[in-house]
Formats: sequence, C-alpha cells, structure tokens
Amino acid sequence: MTPLRRRMIDDMTLRNLAPKTIQAYVKCVARFALHFNRSPEHLGPEEIRAYLLYLHQERHVSGSYLNQTRSALRFLYGVTLGRHYALEAIPTAKQPRTLPVVLSLDELVRFFDAIRSLKHRAILMTAYAAGLRVSEVTQLRVADIDSSRMVIRVRQGKGRKDRYVMLSRRLLEILRSYWKATRPDGYFFPGTVPDHPVTVGAVEKACTRACQAAGLRKHVTVHTLRHSFATHLLEAGTDLRTIQVLLGHRSLSTTARYVHIATAALPNIQSPLDRLDNSSAGEPRS
Repeated sequence: MTPLRRRMIDDMTLRNLAPKTIQAYVKCVARFALHFNRSPEHLGPEEIRAYLLYLHQERHVSGSYLNQTRSALRFLYGVTLGRHYALEAIPTAKQPRTLPVVLSLDELVRFFDAIRSLKHRAILMTAYAAGLRVSEVTQLRVADIDSSRMVIRVRQGKGRKDRYVMLSRRLLEILRSYWKATRPDGYFFPGTVPDHPVTVGAVEKACTRACQAAGLRKHVTVHTLRHSFATHLLEAGTDLRTIQVLLGHRSLSTTARYVHIATAALPNIQSPLDRLDNSSAGEPRS
C-alpha cells in the first residue's frame, strides 16, 4: 500500500466514513491513477477534468458512479492533499430526477406468494414491512427483533446511525415461524459462511427469482420494496416526518419525493376538463 493511499484511508477513518464508502473511494482514486499511470500527487486540475470527461463521454458510466468518483477526488485533493485549487476542476453534477418503481398491493401479494423458501420470504417481507435497505436486512441480529415493544432495531444504517422501525404483527408471525424452523443464533439471517450474515447478492437473486416467478414485468429489486413501503405509508395518510424517521433519511427533501409517486388519491381528484360545460367543451367533430 502506498503512503498516499494509507494517508487517505486514515483521513476517511478519522472522519468516520463507512467502510464501504472508504473502499469505494479508494477504488475510484486507484482507477484515476491507473488511467494516467501516475500517482495522483503528480496530477492536477487538467487531468481531473480530462478523466471525468473520459468517464462521461467514452465510458458512459452512470450518474451515480460519476458522482462517486467526483466525491472521491474531492476528498483526496481537498482533505488528504490539501490542494483546494484542484477542486475547481471537479464540478458538482446535477443528478437526473427519476421516479422509482413501486409495486401495487396486488403485485406484492403475487410477489410474496411466489417465494417458496421460508428464509427468503422472511427476508424480503422484512424489507417491505419495515422499509429496510438490503444491507440493513442482512445485518439484523436475533436480539434486534423486540417483540415486547414491537420494534426492530437497525444497527448502523446509512450515515452510521442506529434507529428503530415498527415490527408488523403479521411480520412477527413470519419471523417466529422462520426462527422455530431454523433456530438462528447471532445473525437472524445467517449465510453459508459460519458467523456471517446472508450476502446482499443472495438476497437480490432471491428477489429477482420471485419477481420472475410472479410474472411481474416491472424491474424489481430489494430497494423497490423499500420504495413501496414508503409510498404505501404516504397513501395511507402517514405524515412525511414519520416516514423520514422510519426510512432513516437525513433530509426531509429526500423523503418528499414519494409525494410524486403516491397515486392512491388520483382517481378521486376531478380533472378541470370534467368540470367544463358540454356546450363549452364541444363535441368531437368527424
């Protein structure tokens, strides 16, 4: 490991960045250095701009990856190297706003009915019933299921924060059936490696198989269940602030996007066209 990489890792560790964030930033910087075959210490604003353009115009990387690379380079040059002049070459990109996929209640019934494995059904139902991220579901421990208070403890979610979410009575029945059948100790959903949780990849594969078995044409991931959880709560009348706390969002504006997805009330809203007088609107002409 080079001294620069060690120093950058130490700087990120001191700022309490998540291990996955540290790993991702290190990879981004390593690819940047490999592209020019030189240490980032000997590269500057022109190389930064050229590399970002290369990623965008030639590699056609996703917006999220491009922003991750920007963030990694901003940390390297702004914090570890202290070269603030180089930050001018790292503009902040405007992320396109797209609405996430959400499943209807009928689609969710079909989805869960298609899951044959009790363990996979328990995992995916937990993701939906509590609105958890896939990494949060896999890291759950037996002690995190608190049936006396009807809550689930989420340890060190995004942003390195603990939080509590509701424990659905129907979910509790599923979890009890799963626990009685498997008797997990430690991680609630253990993987094939002893003392390790089920992997994120295994859960995503189970989700994909269930989607295909249910005959759903939407692109469904485990995160789709989280989006569906938030949207259905909003449609049921839950206030945004409560949903923000349950999801573990830092900003209310992040939660507010579900206002644009909720559609349950739309059929009850009258279009202005329906209020026009027939004589004013006129009949279609042949």
